[in-house]
This record gives sequence, structure tokens and C-alpha cells, in this order.
Amino acid sequence: MSYSVFPSLTRRSFLAGTAGVSLIALHPFSARAASNQAHLRIMETTDLHVHVYPYDYYSDKPVDTVGLARTAAHIDAIRAEATNTMLVDNGDFLQGNPMGDYIAYERGMAEGDMHPVIKAMNTLGYDASTLGNHEFNYGLDFLQKSLAGADFPVVSSNVATRTGASPTQDQTLLKPYVILDRQVTDGDGTSHPIRVGIIGFVPPQIMNWDRKHLEGNVEARDIVTTARAYIPQMKEEGADIIIALSHSGIGSADWTEGMENASVPLAAVDGIDAVMTGHSHLVFPSPTYAEFAGVDAEKGLIHGKPAVMGGFWGSHLGVIDLMLEREAGEWRVVTTSVETRPISERGEDRSVTALVESDPEVLDAIATEHQATLDYVRTAVGDTSTPLHSYFALVADDPSVQVVSIAQKWYISDMMQGTENEGLPILSAAAPFKAGGRGGPDYYTDVPVGPVAIKNVADLYLYPNTVRAVKVTGEQVRLWLERSAGMFNQITPGEADQVLLNDDFPSYNFDVIDGVSYQIDLSQPAMFDRDGAVVAPDTQRIVNLTFEGAPVRDDMEFIVATNNYRASGGGSFPGADGSTIVFEAPDTNRDVIVRYIVEEGTITPKADANWSFAPMPDTTVLFDTGPRAIDYIDDVAGVSIAPAGDGPDGFARFRITL
Repeated sequence: MSYSVFPSLTRRSFLAGTAGVSLIALHPFSARAASNQAHLRIMETTDLHVHVYPYDYYSDKPVDTVGLARTAAHIDAIRAEATNTMLVDNGDFLQGNPMGDYIAYERGMAEGDMHPVIKAMNTLGYDASTLGNHEFNYGLDFLQKSLAGADFPVVSSNVATRTGASPTQDQTLLKPYVILDRQVTDGDGTSHPIRVGIIGFVPPQIMNWDRKHLEGNVEARDIVTTARAYIPQMKEEGADIIIALSHSGIGSADWTEGMENASVPLAAVDGIDAVMTGHSHLVFPSPTYAEFAGVDAEKGLIHGKPAVMGGFWGSHLGVIDLMLEREAGEWRVVTTSVETRPISERGEDRSVTALVESDPEVLDAIATEHQATLDYVRTAVGDTSTPLHSYFALVADDPSVQVVSIAQKWYISDMMQGTENEGLPILSAAAPFKAGGRGGPDYYTDVPVGPVAIKNVADLYLYPNTVRAVKVTGEQVRLWLERSAGMFNQITPGEADQVLLNDDFPSYNFDVIDGVSYQIDLSQPAMFDRDGAVVAPDTQRIVNLTFEGAPVRDDMEFIVATNNYRASGGGSFPGADGSTIVFEAPDTNRDVIVRYIVEEGTITPKADANWSFAPMPDTTVLFDTGPRAIDYIDDVAGVSIAPAGDGPDGFARFRITL
């Protein structure tokens, strides 16, 4: 496809992948290379999560907002317009939608099998990739069999099967880096050799998030410490330029050992020329990062070096332009430019317009697996007499969260029989995974009354977590809920139409604990910050916490049904750091939900309003949700809510009277 199809993209970028359309100025790379210069365009995909087709398997319909087949059109266009290009992927490609689960749990990966996302990537001729944290979700054997089919190197420097005295002495799971010998053409048309070093990094938190697969098998090092060790070695081995594939977000500029989002201090490491970021499912450059230390959110620079984040699910292609100059046989970067190219844009009327068409070769590569996934997700397992939706899951007790909690409690109640913990009260913690936010106004669970298929269960529970049970005290239950209550901004009593939701707080950390009743006092500040650090130790948002009608005492003991991510420390919740686990299930939470529905035949999850906001006279708050929420407004329990017009970026706005 010719780039002339997209003339406006040389001036602006539609950032449509997260919360609607924003516009930012780009800095087109227009300087002509001289005889001793070469213009190199490096393209990035990140966080594909098995999204190859422009298809939403959960709602079982085509969409224009996702899919590597669509991103491929931008890749083709750039290759057509530029003399020197490279294509890299920044991780999280093996897990994330029902196709990934179908391959992992139904079809399997035997020796010699090709994973569909690897097949699709092979058609596009990637130069290299790295691992994301979700590559480990299905275990190391599955990972290795999947990577065996890749026609490109996959590197990861900070995951070791055996650690040495320093990172360079580790025995790493994969190659820590590669140095690729390439040819670039200069401004006079002369070809020159160049050696491009590519190194990969993943958050060390994988050791908590996928402990069941990784503990005793690998260890993960700090990202920045690892980079400081390997980059000089890469230079010594002849790398002319070095590209860091950082499956890590753009976080604080202040480096701390083991930080999850480390791309800013990573960019400060001497010798790195460009940084590909990801993990956060956002877009960079963009105004989102305008106030971040060390970051130029307009030019796409981190510590003066070019960096890009290409959205998620194929929503954008990240592009870094490097003007390279050759002196005394060595290459150096003299100027840079950064942009992202979206595959769709969202209009003011909430409609989505495709900006590109799918690459037929990419679609054809996995057509068989696409159809098999459709057959898999359409298999019915039972019925629901109640609609299961998540439009109000962040502001009221909710049926989509309730069915997860009920199934977990049903399963753990059986597992506790005959153990030393039999007889302890069992609670269940669950969070809404699809609740708008960065996913946009259509990113909600919405299962109508009637048959419940596997696609619906996968929609209710997005991740391949396994069930865990933890033993906690009443005090830890209260603090667990205090951590969840960071979902909300502090509200001033007596004021109207304040913004309720904290946009920086992910919905998957908003645990609702079923089995206790409680209220959330929004007039109080949040006890914990986004990362789980205590910032207001004397606050108390959780009030009137009761179990079976009586106040919960600090010394009471409970079993809480949850998942391996939370129980092992994911989200940094009190009482859930791995040390309180009393049961580790071999079953995924989704399998348990399926089993529960099959046994019940017809489920009737009913929100019982076990949590609510504490009353606050003469006070109203606003929150945004999907437009279809209006169909269910009369069913919301425990909260006074009314429509309040249109929100931004395709969302609908509602007003709550406290």
C-alpha cells in the first residue's frame, strides 16, 4: 500500500487506541541523507496479545481498532517509502485473547507446531523481538515450543536459568542480545555495512506474577542493572548502534532496584541509542507523558534519546527515524524523529473509522486457527437468567464480578474440606477486568440473558490465572479493601459533579470482596498510592465492615478465594504477598467458572449491594462508562445514579448522588 494513502499522517497522529482521539504534532523526518549519512527507520509493534485478525472474539464480531493484519499496512507503506528499515516487536504476543487460550488449552503446542501469532509475524519479516511478562503465562515449555517457529531472534537479557556473579555471567533463558549485520544505503546510493545491537528486557515482577511456572526454574534481574552490564559488552563486540526493546512502561526517572516501569532510567544508560517501550498499553509520544521527568512528550525523547510506544493489540505502529552519520568507519546518530501511526480513529459521534485495510497475506497465514478459535469460543456451557455486564462495576456491586466471586467461593469451599482450614469463613475477591478506561467506550463485558458460551466466560475473566486461597486476618481484609479503594478520587463534601474515578488506577486492582459488607468513605484520602505504597497511614476509607452482621475484628481469620497473580503479590495488596497462600489450584479461574456454570445449568448472579459509598449529603460525582450502560441503569443496586450527557471520546457520563 502506498504511503500516499495517508497524507495527513505526516503532520499529525490520531491517538485512538486508548481513550478516544487526541491530536499531537509530529516531527516528520524530512532531512535528506548526505553521502556519508543513512536514514534508518525502525518500526515497533508491542503488546499484540495474539490480536492478528481485526476481530473481537469476545463479542464475536469484526472490529477496526485491533489486529496485526491492519498494522501490517503501515509496515508495508514504510518499507515502500524508506530505503533502510527494521521491524521489531516489544513483547506480550503469546497471550491475551481467546485464540491464545485456544492454542494453549485446547489445541496445544507439540514439537514442530507453529503458533499462529508467530506464523503471522513470520510473514512480515521481523528483525527481532523480546519477551513480555505475558509470554510466561502458559509456562516455559509452551514458550519454548512457540518461539521455536520464529524466523527472527527473540532476546531477553534479564531472565536467567542460572545467575552468576554479574548479569554477563548469567546463563540466560534466551540470548540476552543479538548484533545484526545489515546494509544501509546512504544519500548517494552507496551501500555500507552496519551492526545493529538489539537487547531485550522484561519486568522482574514476572517472578511474582507467574511464580507457579518460574519459581525454581528462572530468576529475573533488575532491568537497569542488567543494561549497565551488557551494553558495554555489546559495544566491545562491535555494535554500531544499540536498540533497547524495553517491555516496561515509562515511569519514574528515579531508578530503584527492581522497578516495573523502568524505561526512563534505562534510556539514561550510556550506549543505548533508541528505546522501544510498551507494557502500559499507551501511546508515546503523547500528552499523557507531558509532566514526566526526563521525558519530552512532544518530540518523543527520553533523556534526549528517541523512544516510542505503539499502543496495544496492533492499534498503532511505532516509528523511530534515525539519521546516521559515518565518520572514520563508525556510525553515530545525529538527528532523530518519532511518531506513531494508528490503524483507526474515533469520531465525535463515537464511530470508528478504519485508516488502513488488512494485509491479506497476514490473514491467510492463520485463517485455519482463526476459524478454529471461532468454533471454540461459540461453544455453550450453560445459561444465565440475568444479564452479565460491567458498565457499573466500578461504582456498584455488579453481576459480572459477582459470578466470578460465586464460582471461586464454590470451588474453594470444596477444596477446604478435610484441611486444617475447614470451618473458617470463606470470602472471595474479584475485580472487573473490562471496565472501559484505556480500552475505550466499548471495552466492557456485556452478556445478554440466554446461553453462556466459552467466549462469554473468557470475556468475564480475561486472564489465564489459576485459583488460589489465602489465609488472612480481619485487619488484612480491611487493608485489602483500602488498597482497592484507591480506585476513587478524594471527594469534597457538599460539592457538585466531582470526578469520581482515579484514571491512574487500573480496574483489575479494584477488588470487591464478597462475603463481607462495607462502605467506602470518599471524603478520606486514599491510604495507598497507585503502586501500593502507604501514603496516608491514618486514613480510613473502609467503614462499617461487617461479616454476617457483626463488625469484623482485626484478629478474625478468613480464607479469601482469589487468583495466583493477586495471591503472589500482584498489585501489592496487604495479606497477599505469597506468604499467606494455603491452597494452590491446578485449575484456571476461567475453568472454574465454566465448571460452576455447567453444574448449575442456569445461573442467576444477583448483585446484593454488599458494598456502597458512605452517604455524603449535598454531594454528587460524575463517572464515564460505555453508552450501552443506559440499558441497565434501572438494575443498579445500592447507588443513586442518573444520566448526565456525553462524556469524552465516545463514553457516556452518569451522575451519582452520594
